[in-house]
Amino acid sequence: MTIRIAMWSGPRNISTAMMRSFGSRADTAVSDEPFYGAYLKQSRAPHPMADEVIASMDCEWHSVLATLTGPIPQQRPIWYQKHMWHHLVGDVGAEQMQGFRHAFLIRDPAQMIASYRAKRERVTLDDLGLMKQADFFERECQRLGIAPPVIDANDVLADPQRTLSKLCSALDIAWDAAMLAWSPGRRETDGIWASHWYARVEASSGFEPGPAAPPTLDSDGKRLADACEPIYQQLAQHRL
Repeated sequence: MTIRIAMWSGPRNISTAMMRSFGSRADTAVSDEPFYGAYLKQSRAPHPMADEVIASMDCEWHSVLATLTGPIPQQRPIWYQKHMWHHLVGDVGAEQMQGFRHAFLIRDPAQMIASYRAKRERVTLDDLGLMKQADFFERECQRLGIAPPVIDANDVLADPQRTLSKLCSALDIAWDAAMLAWSPGRRETDGIWASHWYARVEASSGFEPGPAAPPTLDSDGKRLADACEPIYQQLAQHRL
């Protein structure tokens, strides 16, 4: 039996740490933002290392989808795929990923925005993908008849074993304590953009405590966080 997990997130939601966690399982292959190149090629968004990312990846929407629905790398039984909502600007969408177990990773908007702006000064609501995340969540609720799994980054950081074991149960896979730790450093499965975005994860060996105090945002950041808050709360009420 093969299991494909699509973990849908916005940027700076501990999504790379989650990929490390699943990559620590002996039964799981991982993929890092496979639609990123296609997104950049179509949108021409001024992201750091955009040209290098495009050159390093398959940038054709249907070709990427065919790969994601094809054989699992290394013949592993589980394939964990890290996805970003704002990447889906082409003619392929999450609804075409039939047979996947979809999960949703969220984070307090102010924390997400502060972390994002530390790496890329300009950020808009579209860059965070929350509206697309909430829309697909509602459609998955209707399709399944129950809410698909939602986890909050702060819950993971506060109690990794409890939150991740609940996630494994919701995804109908066995809990594996190996998910709590990993070796520092970069991985072959990391995107080329790791050199810009992944320094903290590369230095880590497990989940670290979350921030002790709320971040300080300027007026623009606060307006963006206020716009995100109702969407975040819509999803947060279903978190595991």
